[in-house]
Amino acid sequence: MRLSEDLRSKTKAYASLIIRFYVKLPKEREEVRVLGKQLLRSGTSVAANAREASRARSESEFCSKIEGLMQEADESQLWLELLLDDCGIHGEPTDLLLKNTDELLAIFTTMASKLRKYKSTPQKTHLKNTS
Repeated sequence: MRLSEDLRSKTKAYASLIIRFYVKLPKEREEVRVLGKQLLRSGTSVAANAREASRARSESEFCSKIEGLMQEADESQLWLELLLDDCGIHGEPTDLLLKNTDELLAIFTTMASKLRKYKSTPQKTHLKNTS
């Protein structure tokens, strides 16, 4: 199984947005510096997990990487919300990242749900006519 090139590009673009956002944060504030580093780590991990999913050697490894990707995206959403709500980091870059995070979470949640459903469906076997 592989992720589409479009989806891999989308996660890489997301990581790039995270990096550019982090660079512009006012890191003289300790809480912003700490939350920013957490966001940088989790946000770039989304793209790394997408790449790893594309190189998965089995269906179960692919599912595991998709779930890891979702965890990292969800964590990124938390750091963004804390930066917004508790540190006053507002503006278009924050809004754009939150929107992108929501989109990625929706895509990968749907994908994981379909994979779980597919894995739980008994595989139908075709019996050969032996007469």
